[in-house]
Amino acid sequence: MSRLVRLGGGALIAMVALLVGASPAFAHAQFEGSDPADGASLATAPQTVTLTFSDTMRQGFNTVTVTGPDGVQYQAGEPTAQDTTVSVALNPLGPAGVYQIGYRVLSDDGHPITGRLGFTLTQPGTAAPATGSAAPVAPTTAPPVEAAPAPAAQTEESGGMPVWPWIVGAVVLVGAGVAVAMRLGRS
Repeated sequence: MSRLVRLGGGALIAMVALLVGASPAFAHAQFEGSDPADGASLATAPQTVTLTFSDTMRQGFNTVTVTGPDGVQYQAGEPTAQDTTVSVALNPLGPAGVYQIGYRVLSDDGHPITGRLGFTLTQPGTAAPATGSAAPVAPTTAPPVEAAPAPAAQTEESGGMPVWPWIVGAVVLVGAGVAVAMRLGRS
């Protein structure tokens, strides 16, 4: 009987070690919010867009675009990362309407996070309207961010291993432990 208890305890310890060892795969950064908030209606144009994540973000590997209802991009310069936030300054915004924020950022663990969200400007901004083939207000060199369509405001690429192999491994390990314990209990 003591042999059965030892084998069962060993199987339990192995299963716990397997599940604890899998925990770093779940440590990927997640999008937590933005300023302006997704879906917000603003009477006054913001001067910056700030995205907040659950982990520290890498500097220099981020792209944030802000595209107005007129198709003009309004981000000014390169995004900056500080701790868990990525921010980009904005040029004066143009017409009233929906402004789309697209982003592709890199967290400290090396995994990219992409998404799209937006806000509505209810009063026209101070930028001169773009007309015909005239150059857009304060042109930028940042390419637009293409995000996969999703029903939610943002999508994420974790790049990590799925959890199901760990669960299958734990079930197989426990099943093997039970089979060995039953076989040894008969002898």
